[in-house]
Amino acid sequence: MTEPRDLLGRPLRDLRVSVTDRCNFRCPYCMPREVFGEAHRFLPKNDILSFEEITRVVSALCGIGVHKVRLTGGEPLLRRDLPELVRRLAAIGTLEDLAMTTNGLLLAMSAQALKDAGLHRVTVSLDALDDQLFRRLSGTDRPVEHVLDGIRAARLAGLPVKINCVIQRGLNEDQVLPLAEWCRDEGYTLRFIEYMDVGNHNRWHAASVVPATEIRARLESFYPLEAVEGATRGEVARRYRYADGAGEIGFVTSITEPFCRDCHRARLTADGKLVTCLFAENGADVRGLLRSGADERAIRQFVARVWGQRDDRYSELRAAVQPRKKIEMSYVGG
Repeated sequence: MTEPRDLLGRPLRDLRVSVTDRCNFRCPYCMPREVFGEAHRFLPKNDILSFEEITRVVSALCGIGVHKVRLTGGEPLLRRDLPELVRRLAAIGTLEDLAMTTNGLLLAMSAQALKDAGLHRVTVSLDALDDQLFRRLSGTDRPVEHVLDGIRAARLAGLPVKINCVIQRGLNEDQVLPLAEWCRDEGYTLRFIEYMDVGNHNRWHAASVVPATEIRARLESFYPLEAVEGATRGEVARRYRYADGAGEIGFVTSITEPFCRDCHRARLTADGKLVTCLFAENGADVRGLLRSGADERAIRQFVARVWGQRDDRYSELRAAVQPRKKIEMSYVGG
């Protein structure tokens, strides 16, 4: 079967897989406590795709061009026996890159098992090094040191680590330089991500966005930067290296400089919906197809048809799009 392309000619190369809708953070960005509190009803176990079902979908899509898979959530490390899923996916011969995004709280106890199972790399979300601010942003009583321990454990296990940070105006702007200096000193690649209007509950407003150009200018007043050419088309981060050779830093500019026309990414939600944009209202039902006994060929044809109808450009059109209900981040991942 030929590689599917959407209405703008974009191929499907990258699949984000949400393995659970649960999270151990109640952060204001995507899981505010007033919505996702103790009484919140998460998905019943039977509604969530099994490891076998996830593997069937990934295997099928690797046959039509997908070569990168990232495990997300919710928080993926809350899924029991996650290394077993990694082991199954790593056994797919044509899969080139198998990564995971996590908040890092449980990473210390899982890093070696994930590496041994075949995980290639990990990205940790970390919006503050200041402990009190970290607890406030994440809605947890756990200290930031638990996340730092997880990052160190991943490195010790042999997993390359990147750090993602969302900066919000008036909230954690003072963490830009401490995070950059810590990553420089420790040898981690840091990526600053512009605050986005994901889901329905983060009370996003354009005034809360700190443009990447502003963050970069702040850093360059201390550490000169040099632009680095992207490794592949569709790479979302604008990459820079420190002129003194102390590593690399990146900026994800979804708000101020959208990259929709180079987006090759689909998302598989925890309950088996294929979503073609982070800001989508709904997704196509893959779970029903799987549980009706569809084979890989049928899965490929279904996904190719869905992808072929795609014309998503939400970030480019944001100002012209009427407010709408979007899929929650806990279902669709990052």
